Amino acid sequence: MASSVALTTAFSTLPSLRQRPHSNHLTPSLSYPPKRRRFTPSLQHSFNVNTKHNWSPKKLSNVSSLVRASAAGASVTPAPAPAWQGAAIKPLLASIATGAIIWFAPVPNGVTKIAWQLLAIFLATIVGIITQPLPLGAVALLGLGVSVLTKTLTFAAAFSGFGDPIPWLICFAFFFAKGFIKTGLGNRVGYQFVSLFGSSTLGLGYSLVFSEALLAPAIPSVSARAGGIFLPLVKSLCAACGSNPGDGTERKLGAWLSLTCFQTSVISSAMFLTAMAANPLCATLTQTSINQTIGWLDWARAAIVPGLVSLVVVPLLLYIVYPPTLKSSPDAPKLAREKLQNMGPMSSNEKIMTATLLLTVFNSIPFNPCFLYVILSKCRGRIPPCACNNPLASGKSCLK
Repeated sequence: MASSVALTTAFSTLPSLRQRPHSNHLTPSLSYPPKRRRFTPSLQHSFNVNTKHNWSPKKLSNVSSLVRASAAGASVTPAPAPAWQGAAIKPLLASIATGAIIWFAPVPNGVTKIAWQLLAIFLATIVGIITQPLPLGAVALLGLGVSVLTKTLTFAAAFSGFGDPIPWLICFAFFFAKGFIKTGLGNRVGYQFVSLFGSSTLGLGYSLVFSEALLAPAIPSVSARAGGIFLPLVKSLCAACGSNPGDGTERKLGAWLSLTCFQTSVISSAMFLTAMAANPLCATLTQTSINQTIGWLDWARAAIVPGLVSLVVVPLLLYIVYPPTLKSSPDAPKLAREKLQNMGPMSSNEKIMTATLLLTVFNSIPFNPCFLYVILSKCRGRIPPCACNNPLASGKSCLK
């Protein structure tokens, strides 16, 4: 009797099914052992009658209806649609429309049909380069492909430019520019110059000018040198000296330094054949028009003297005409040394980049065995006739 009373009291303290909190997992009847509660609504929404639970079809139908109701009421966040990875549609349509309008327009008198079609492809390519439905290289290759598919140009004529060494020279020079920026070698060279000569404002300007000129033969782009390497360097130096754009301290140092670097970067671009992408094109034009070959040393010999004079005069002239209010910059060498210390010793990538640059510049210089013979002979203290039977005392004919 006492046991039955205790059992009745225990069951009376249990909450009813309506008062129990809802759960994400369905709880079967209490007559089933807990170890058989393996049902998970998120993984299984239907039951087979021949399961090991051996539930009756009526119970299974009730459970299935409850699962469907809970699944219908659950809020499921749809997966985001994948972003479009192809060309930008509107710029692409603008490029195609430009070419199509000119292609189907009446051909003017005196212009061949092939020339008119080539003009349509060219203008469509230019519009694509401006609007950029794809990167520049992809747009250019599409233009070449269209010219070949429409038989406007033959394959040999369309891709004849890739056999010219000048575009490849420009291409590899841009690879060098990317290497200087990615390895940090350009920043190291700039900070090294600033740490040595940047104690005064004028010396700081000259250090940036000549470090930029030193990198000019290997980086054939004013944008890559001035924008990719020296602009961040100039901004950090100006901020260290308390000259920031937009707060009234521009004339303290930043305005003069930015103007100096901008003006002298144009000068250094004209000093070397590989300092700007347009210079090799000028050499090619000279070769085809007047049959005059201009090599790397020929260009450097002609431009080095006026270039160096301009690099010395222009910063000084701007210092007089547009003077900065800050005449000394003791914080600049300190900041440069801190940057160099943070960069640590030269990494293996920087060493490889330096060796590659020196090897490339050395190979660009025409090798003459007579020149080496002259040096070795002078080191031995005598000047015998060279292998080409020209007297090395004059050496003009064999050293040309």
